[in-house]
This record gives sequence, C-alpha cells and structure tokens, in this order.
Amino acid sequence: MLLVCLSQCKSEVRRPDIMVIPMPSSLVNMAGTFSISSQTKILINSDIPEMHRVTNYLCKHLEDAYSVKNKVIFSGSAEKQSIFIRLNTALPISRESYYLTVNAKGVILQAVSPAGLFYGIQTLIQMMPPIRQKLSEVVIPAVEIKDMPRFSWRGLHLDVGRHFMPTAFIKQYLDYMAIHKLNTFHWHLTDDQGWRIEIKKYPLLTTVGSVRKETVVGRPGSKSFDGTQHGGFYTQEEIKEIVSYAADRFITVVPEIEMPGHALAALAAYPDLGCTGGPYEVATSWGVFDDVFCPGKENTFTVLEDILTEIIPLFPGEYFHIGGDECPKSKWQKCADCKQRMKDEGLRSEHELQSYFIQRIGKFLNDNGKKIIGWDEIMEGGLTANAAVMSWRGEQGGITAAKERHMVVMTPGEYCYFDHYQADPKNEPLAIGGFLPLKKVYNYDPVPAILTADESHFILGAQGNVWTEYLKTPEQVEYMVFPRAAALAEALWSPKSARNYDNFKSRLNRLAKVYDLMGIHYCKTEFHE
Repeated sequence: MLLVCLSQCKSEVRRPDIMVIPMPSSLVNMAGTFSISSQTKILINSDIPEMHRVTNYLCKHLEDAYSVKNKVIFSGSAEKQSIFIRLNTALPISRESYYLTVNAKGVILQAVSPAGLFYGIQTLIQMMPPIRQKLSEVVIPAVEIKDMPRFSWRGLHLDVGRHFMPTAFIKQYLDYMAIHKLNTFHWHLTDDQGWRIEIKKYPLLTTVGSVRKETVVGRPGSKSFDGTQHGGFYTQEEIKEIVSYAADRFITVVPEIEMPGHALAALAAYPDLGCTGGPYEVATSWGVFDDVFCPGKENTFTVLEDILTEIIPLFPGEYFHIGGDECPKSKWQKCADCKQRMKDEGLRSEHELQSYFIQRIGKFLNDNGKKIIGWDEIMEGGLTANAAVMSWRGEQGGITAAKERHMVVMTPGEYCYFDHYQADPKNEPLAIGGFLPLKKVYNYDPVPAILTADESHFILGAQGNVWTEYLKTPEQVEYMVFPRAAALAEALWSPKSARNYDNFKSRLNRLAKVYDLMGIHYCKTEFHE
C-alpha cells in the first residue's frame, strides 16, 4: 500500500502526509490525527539511562523546532492524550524493531530495546512538520507501524586521512546518520596523507605524521601543488567524546587503522617501521605507494600492537578495521628482513607474507576482544575464523567470503562509493571519477542472487564509502553524501518488495526540507527534473 493523503474533519485540521525515509516494513494509514502540545505528557516505563537519552532526543526536537516543552514522567501504563514510550522485552521482535501507534487518543511506541525506541522516535519526528516555527500544537497523522530493519550493518564511512574533518563536523555527520537510521560509522583514521589519532606512546605519529607540507592540485601526476600545509588529528579525549555522542544515537563507531599498506604517514614519523629505514615523508599526492610497513621486523609488530592497545579501549564495538588493501610487495621482495621472515615461517611468496601479517594482527585483536574486518584483499592467503570482509572490488570478494562462512559487508565501488560523480561531470565539482546516480544506489541489493538462502545470512549489510581526496571541506562531503545516503538507507532498512523509486522520490522532497533546516549542503540534481 502506497502512502496516501487522507483528510479528516476534527478541528478542521488537514491530515498530514506520511513521508518517512526509510519506508517502514508495515504502515497502515488510519483516520484522524494527534496533536502534541506542551501539555502532552511523555511517559516512560523504565528509568534506565538509555530511556532518558531516547526521550531527551524527542523532547529536544519538539523544543528546538516548535518551542513545545514537555515533561517526562515515569509510568507503568499509557494515559489519554499522552506519548507512552514503552520498553517491552516480551515483544516477538528484533532488537532494532519497533511498534508505533498514533491515534486521536495518543501515541504508543514499543520496542524490546532503547535502540528500537530510538528508531521509532526518528519515524515519529519525520511525521512532524519539517519546519522551525513556534507552534501551539504539533499535528501528526494517525498510523499503525510495525517496523524492522532488513540488515544489521547500515553503514556510512568517512576518510579523514586525506582531508581532516573537525570534531564538530563528525558530530553533525552522526546526526545526519541518525535521521536515516544508519547505525555504523566507519572512521578511516590513517592513510599515506595523514595520521589522525593521538597515540600517547608514539607522539611523532601526530606531531609528524598528521601534517603534510602541501597537497597536489588536480589529478595524481599533476606537477602543481597548493604550497599550503594541511594537518589535524583527534586527541583520545575527542575520540571518547565522539564515540559517546555516537552511542547516544545508537551508532557504533568502527575505527580503521590502515596496515600493512597506506602507511607513509606512520613511516614518516617512525622510519624504522619500513623496509628501507627511510627517509620518508607524509604523502602530498594521491594513489598507492610502494613504502609500507615491514613485516620482517619484529619491532613493526611491537609498535602496531602498542598502538592497538591504546586504541582498542576507545572503541567498544565488536569490530576493528585493519585495512589490508592496496599493499605493494616491491619493497618486501628486496628486504633482507622480509626474506628471513618468509624463511622462518615457511612462506612461499610475498602474498603469503601479507597473509601472515593480517593473521598475526587478527590474532592480537581477537586476544583483546575484537573481531577483525578488512577490505577484501585480506582474504588472500586465508582468514582467521571470525574475520569479516568488506567487499569493495565488486561483489566477488563478498560472495567468496560468504560461501566460506565469513561475515560480509557489501560496499562495491559501482554502487556504494559516494566520492564518485552523481551527475554530469561537466557540471559537477572535481571528483575521483566513476558515475553513481541516486537511482542506482536506491536499486542496490546487498545480497547477490548467486548466494543460497543459508549463505545470504552472512551478509551483514552494506555501507556508503566517502573518500576525501577531492573533498576538502565538510560542505563538499555533505554534497557528495546526500541524498545518496537516503537511498542507501532505504535499501538497507526497508523490505526489498516494498521499494519503489518513484515513491521514494516523492518522499525525498519532504526529506529535503529537513536537510534545509539542518543546513546540509546536499546535491539538488534530483530535485530539478
């Protein structure tokens, strides 16, 4: 059933349209409306801290957008003309699911966890007027919704290695994710062009590795540079603050520390970690570089394990991303230490040496309570039992991993790389290349048809990737991400059978008003057809 606009005569108020993204699993329009005023009580049946975070989010929106101030009261049951937010562990639904009922008597929102309640509140907020205006009452349409996400990993990535993004913007990014019901923030913290996280035992990683002397202008190979120093990093206190901010929005932060490749920033700080001993410098252009971490030196693993030991407590999530992609082997082939390591470990090639590196780091992470996830190159040579794969070079890596019973996050460049052009390049800002229009993102299905029903259970979900070689500012990031993130959010949340692009586009016009209110610099190409 498509969304329809109904009318009702109570108080001669027009029943608002229901324009929710992502589309709920089940939505039944009902006659009538409910009006929220400052007299409307918000009732909760649990006093745990997460319940207060959920209700505070709702109250803040009502006050900020409409100047409606509500009291939160503990209660065991619903009352007339109230909003009852009920934690109900007896419901036969999953952790992120929720039931939402709105009628003339009030609102009842139920879920088995605060996360489910949070997503129900996001839906409830989207049913409110997309304005910032003082109102005596906020009118929402009557509806019955039973909603659940299709996938558990609904991700959005951000590369801050190429261009550093300030803490305030990272929080905004998390806010943007929350309204789309995205729940995993993949934070790419290190690369050849910059090391962005404080490591107290190795301070040169930030004093040296976080700063490059200049940046290439235009494409790789260009001989033109801007002559301007670029740098920045996050202190561990800032990391904790952001992780906490994300948790309040039921978003898990997955850090990525690139290894063994994309390591020039680290090598510039500590040259002994490379095969040649340097000197190295933080990269000033884009691409793949031959100088990488040296797996032949025991000190390389000592330092990396020290780094991970500091980082692991900052991120309470299940997974830790170790990169593993685009690692040239040319330096290893000439390195006496690497040759000795291969001899000692019985390794027949440099590819097996990379597998040794990945498995050794993976074991360390496992021993410290983390599961590794990495780009699909980490499959070369075999994986530890609980390693997960992020399939970016198309879907084949994910297909192979799923058949081998490894968990998979699909993120093929063809469908999920938001640094690609989204409209005619002649009229768009310089981008890395490719072409990924909104409709193609929307129609993406993370489960390849070749997988059996059993194998498809290993697909955790998908995520949009945002590489920042050509994205220097938060405004440029926003332009490339939105509204494509909305299309991916619906592909990851809503039932496949319920998706309809034309209907999505009609709802997207309403969401664009929310973008305007939030100050998001989104691409408007799809709104001018």
